[in-house]
Amino acid sequence: MASEKAVQPRPSPAAIFFAVGGLYVAQSVIGGLTMLGLPAVLRTQGLPLDQIGLVYLTVLPWALKFLWSPQVERFRLPVVGRNRSAVIIVVGGTLSALMLAVLGFIGPERLFPVLACLVFIALFTSTVDIACDGFAVETLAEEHHGWGNAAQVGGSYVGSAIGAGLFLVLVDRLGWAPAVWIMAAVVLGLGLPFLLGPGSRPTNEARSHTPSLKAALARPEVRKGLLLAAIYVSAQKWGLAMLGPFLIDYGFDLASVGMLNGVGSMLVGFGGALFGGLLVRLCGTGAVLIGALLLQVTMLVAFAYVGASGDVSRPLVMTLAVASSSGVMAIGFVALYAQFMGWADPRQAGVDFTLFQCMDSLVSMAGGLGAGWIAERFGYSAFFICAAGVSTVAVPLLAFLVRPPMRADAQRALR
Repeated sequence: MASEKAVQPRPSPAAIFFAVGGLYVAQSVIGGLTMLGLPAVLRTQGLPLDQIGLVYLTVLPWALKFLWSPQVERFRLPVVGRNRSAVIIVVGGTLSALMLAVLGFIGPERLFPVLACLVFIALFTSTVDIACDGFAVETLAEEHHGWGNAAQVGGSYVGSAIGAGLFLVLVDRLGWAPAVWIMAAVVLGLGLPFLLGPGSRPTNEARSHTPSLKAALARPEVRKGLLLAAIYVSAQKWGLAMLGPFLIDYGFDLASVGMLNGVGSMLVGFGGALFGGLLVRLCGTGAVLIGALLLQVTMLVAFAYVGASGDVSRPLVMTLAVASSSGVMAIGFVALYAQFMGWADPRQAGVDFTLFQCMDSLVSMAGGLGAGWIAERFGYSAFFICAAGVSTVAVPLLAFLVRPPMRADAQRALR
């Protein structure tokens, strides 16, 4: 077995980048449609904000996928045999596209059937994500982990541009059903680079390690990463949970919000991801994470002012929305996921990375549900001020968590 693996060349970093990048874009098409596009559509239907906040229940499979990640990894990486990443990705991607097609028949006015359909889609895509993350970490050499990180963060913004931007424009122009069916076709097409590229050439291998949650949680890097995810995500994501409905109530139409999401994600978000990678290389992950949070606090206070005054020009509001939801967030999450990739064990990367992402999703879901409740009862300004307070408290906690470890000689000098 080992000799067969040895004669097969490792795929180039560029090939892996485009292969897994397509999968990350596909996942983010669905995520952008669900978390950014759908809330704006629902607001045009007249739904109250607390009901729109229920959309965040669709994050539940992403928050709980750590429960089945060991089984997925054991299937994907059998004790002896070929890597089965492609099998998981084909089945999961096809089921996701089929459920999107069903969603087109339901219509946005039937909220609870829509949410049920999206929960099943999230179950399929979160399972695909386990295989995709594991494949990226184990296939890329350590010096090329930046390729995988760029594919993940950059792909998420490209996908969001399609799912939250193009989707809203299509809904405005063509209606709900055609827009959703086009998204289903896009999701299927984005899986082709993986299936025709690195995913089509799995190698035989003998493996001695059995992936498990126990092995992951026994590592201090994983425990530290979970705490880091909880603090950072609450500070960076909660304040943007009601951004789509806020823009609708401020007077923007669906097409305008769609263009904002699309152009912001495609240009500012992807550019922010690349710039964030450069900053991480120059300044380190800790400095980039803290800097992104401080910028987030400033922008949330600005949103609170906009909500209270109501007379800020629309171009300025749009610039602020793009800068916060695409630029600042992209820079921060490049640093966050670069750290996660370094802490994941290549022998069970799907499990380790899944734990980090589940904490991300769980905290995002809690914040989204709370955001709708606060905004509906106290208004947008109070909501943005609360979010700015959370981000402010997170800064010293994050600084403590990401401080560099003390060198051994310094520790001896203190004794």
